[in-house]
Amino acid sequence: MKARPAFFLISFLVIATTVAVSVWVTPVWGLFLLIGPLFVIGVSDVLQKKQAIRRNFPIIGHGRYLLENIRPEIMQYFVETDTEGRPINRIFRSLIYQRAKSVNDTTPFGTQMDVYNTGYEWMEHSMYPKTFEEMDHDPRVVIGGPDCQQPYSSSVLNISAMSFGSLSKNAVLALNGGAKDGRFAHNTGEGGISTYHLEPGGDLIWQVGTGYFGCRDLEGRFDPELFAKNATRPEVKMVEVKLSQGAKPGHGGILPAGKNTPEIAAIRNVQVGTTVASPPYHTAFTNPMEMMSFIQELRKLSGGKPIGFKLCVGNRREFVEVCEAMLATGIKPDFITVDGAEGGTGAAPVEFSNSLGMPLRDGLAFVHDTLKGFDLRKDVKLLAAGKIISAFHMIRAIALGADVCYSARAMMMAVGCIQALQCHSNTCPTGVATQDAVLMKGLDPANKRERVANFHQNTLDAFVEMLAAAGLANSQEIRRKHILRRVTMQEVLSYAELYPVVDTGALLEKRAESLKA
Repeated sequence: MKARPAFFLISFLVIATTVAVSVWVTPVWGLFLLIGPLFVIGVSDVLQKKQAIRRNFPIIGHGRYLLENIRPEIMQYFVETDTEGRPINRIFRSLIYQRAKSVNDTTPFGTQMDVYNTGYEWMEHSMYPKTFEEMDHDPRVVIGGPDCQQPYSSSVLNISAMSFGSLSKNAVLALNGGAKDGRFAHNTGEGGISTYHLEPGGDLIWQVGTGYFGCRDLEGRFDPELFAKNATRPEVKMVEVKLSQGAKPGHGGILPAGKNTPEIAAIRNVQVGTTVASPPYHTAFTNPMEMMSFIQELRKLSGGKPIGFKLCVGNRREFVEVCEAMLATGIKPDFITVDGAEGGTGAAPVEFSNSLGMPLRDGLAFVHDTLKGFDLRKDVKLLAAGKIISAFHMIRAIALGADVCYSARAMMMAVGCIQALQCHSNTCPTGVATQDAVLMKGLDPANKRERVANFHQNTLDAFVEMLAAAGLANSQEIRRKHILRRVTMQEVLSYAELYPVVDTGALLEKRAESLKA
């Protein structure tokens, strides 16, 4: 049970009065009564493993939890709001922490948003909801097209790409352990497969970026033999080729020489102590036709596992050309991951984060409709990433075309992230996004893996309950018409109206007509 603010106030007054009287009577006893309890509290903080802030910052760390307990009165002045002034961070932080800890996540006094504000969204419910017994409480989607020999049965919610190096080893252990316990997948990020990804035994989606970490030669070129060695590991269920990410599309990364430790170098197959650049483009292919050949090569080298690619939509014509290459070669990816411009990262240029890339909802609808227009959608599954935190976010993404969802920030917060915004400085106070061994020790993988699994399961439960409330038997029945948005005070439109559905094969017909002309 949470402590009440009044309890803290009364305790403070009692301790202050006791210390004042003791100091007045005898300074020695006063000093003992002041330092003794603090010593006991400090030792208790260091020995406990549930709260990283207290473990890393004994005694003073309690201040953070004091503010958390009186959040409705004080924390509202320190939270980020959206364009209509809604306290998004406070609402979703509470939701994530409550679900991760498996405590009551209901709230009093109804909605915390103004339902008449422009941009408010909701889902249609039915007068005839489904019963608990009628629902599938472990919704999964099989990923793998006609050429896939080892299709993967994926949960509808998985851990999005975050690399070891950006995250601490303890955070990676906790995330993968949670994936193991909850039977869902963990994307490695482009930093390669570490021992911390393998040790817990959770399912992996291996992401291969432009640096080809874990499958490159010393010059940075793609190495087929190294790829096959990692891709055929039993823990690796799918391979995702990263073209771009929403937080910084078209931007490469640099691993500074100072961070290129022997451990990191071994994982990424680079020389120790050297600065390693990830270019903004792939060197294994230079056009859509070559990209399809590369996908075919990866599928063969992996033993027929699902191969896909990830992108944040930019130039729409370029994606159309990729679809045309699929038709020309007969080679199709097993899945495509659509990342939104609202996706996060540990560090990125402000202009790239704020002003490049298509937002998730627009990009997802465009990719789904384009694939459907070329009659390719039936063979290609879609994964969605970009600030997906709640069950409603999942349903909204699926309504626009996704089959499966990724979540990064919610999973990080389940591990203990408090959004201190120190990811880039190696000083993360909770030990999540740092390589500082002193800070890292505050994060206990055994405790946090349970919270990751809890968040996943409780969010899935909410997802299934929302489907039931809408009278839908499963996620395949979600349609754009089920999601409504207030466009103005006088007008409400469904997603079917905001994102008109494209008929299957419609773009093939237009293409045929243009060729005749």
